[in-house]
Amino acid sequence: MATGSTPEENAGKPLDIQGDGQSVGVPASGEVEGSAFNPLGNPGEKHWQAGYIEEPGLEERGNIFFAAVEMTRMPMVVTDPRQADNPIVFTNRAFLDLTQYEETDLIGRNCRLLQGPQTNPDTVAELRAALAERRAVAVDILNYKADGTPFWNALYIGPIFDKDGELLYFFASQMDITERRASEQSSLQAQKMEAIGQLTAGMAHDFNNLLQVINGNLELALLALNNTGGAAEPIRRAQRAAMKAGKLTQQLLTFARKQRLEPKRVNLNALLVEFSELLVRTLGDRVDLQLDLKPGLPSCKLDPTHFEMALLNVLINARDAMPNGGRVRVSTAVLAGSGPAANDPGAAQVAVCIADEGEGMAPEVMQRATEPFFTTKGPGTGLGLAMVHGFVQQSRGRLEIDSTPGRGTTVRMVFPVDGAGDASAQEQDEAARESARARILVVEDNEDVRELAETMLESAGYAVVSAPSGEQALTVLDEGAAIDLVFTDVMMPGGMNGLQLADQVRARRPGTPILVTTGYMDELPAARGQRLDVLGKPYRQEDLLARVRAILPASHG
Repeated sequence: MATGSTPEENAGKPLDIQGDGQSVGVPASGEVEGSAFNPLGNPGEKHWQAGYIEEPGLEERGNIFFAAVEMTRMPMVVTDPRQADNPIVFTNRAFLDLTQYEETDLIGRNCRLLQGPQTNPDTVAELRAALAERRAVAVDILNYKADGTPFWNALYIGPIFDKDGELLYFFASQMDITERRASEQSSLQAQKMEAIGQLTAGMAHDFNNLLQVINGNLELALLALNNTGGAAEPIRRAQRAAMKAGKLTQQLLTFARKQRLEPKRVNLNALLVEFSELLVRTLGDRVDLQLDLKPGLPSCKLDPTHFEMALLNVLINARDAMPNGGRVRVSTAVLAGSGPAANDPGAAQVAVCIADEGEGMAPEVMQRATEPFFTTKGPGTGLGLAMVHGFVQQSRGRLEIDSTPGRGTTVRMVFPVDGAGDASAQEQDEAARESARARILVVEDNEDVRELAETMLESAGYAVVSAPSGEQALTVLDEGAAIDLVFTDVMMPGGMNGLQLADQVRARRPGTPILVTTGYMDELPAARGQRLDVLGKPYRQEDLLARVRAILPASHG
């Protein structure tokens, strides 16, 4: 940005304030404030020019205009393009308040002093091009205050010409839009993560069905070989690889906040003490683990297994950030009514804080730290912090990350306090023994998965009736078939999913046990009248049979 000639050179020259041909005198006092400019004109139109005719009484009018510019809360600057390096020759009080500079630090200097390490060079190039072409320009630019604080500046620059078309000044107005930019970026990030989550969950659902067929048939093949023979070991290796793939899909679903969690009322202090030996082994000999646990920490409700996985992911990142060793401090705290961890923003919260002394993250890295597949550690999935973020959000909490290059990283997992008593005893079903004559209705739209489930159940002595949709399953029930248990997939195309089928089964045949299976769960209803038994995909035959035995009525034992 730039400005015009000195006040002495401009004394007696015409300057048009209103762009209408009328003009005011400029005091020949040598003061910068004698310069007049027209912020009301249109810089894109030729008639926005400077002009001056000496008419008695108009000096007072010019002083009133200057007083208005000085008093406005819109930061304003005038620069002189006819001096070397286009220096600032005027600033109003609002600009000084915005930038925290003193006037003496600005006058005579180019506006580039506001730029800093994160200022976009493309934006700077756009400004320079506009000034070189003597045209108006409007941009959003990241500038820096005198103390180094960055702020987003909505900058408008326009040229001021005299009546002969000679460029006298550049006039600039600005506005601090830091909060608006932060809100926009937050909204865009949330939309991006939601879109990625939806895509991820849909892919994981289809992939889980494929893995279920692969895993199940490998298991049946191994059983057919009696776990012996030359092909047994290759099959076991394939099983291990398929189970790792299944774990990957579970991580993706956790990121997408569509994982099946089994929350329990737990005390984070007790969990950390229980996990401490594992945490020390994870960090290794070169990293010192310190626990700082707040006494009397209230309980919260979360899935302890997934919490352990999330904690390990954060600690692995901390370990990798300290290749030469260091210290990791894990602490707990109570946060009284701060932030949106619970639905009630005034509710108390508990936090687990993991602080390391590692390399830290640059701002652009920290902004992407929770994105899936983003990693700075070379080969890897890049799902660690993405999974942590998804787990914490699905647990009605929030994840906070603070990091400074060279000074380490602090990760906080914040959860709402659970004020209710432990109702887990009420949620436990009585164990029941299987019956070789029990009849199970299998409902699954994927033919391969359905046939696999039939084979697994029939090999254990169960009688199996199958249906490819919820509607056909209801037809089986309406025809009077004796059914002791309904085993249904949740996600099915058509007019009825597994949860809706479960409601219809309960209405038609109250008391009939229902087992649902899914690899993708958007949200399990918290209150559907009965507890819902869920078997995650991909599952092994052993898992399926154990769950069936557990929920079959005792009369079949």
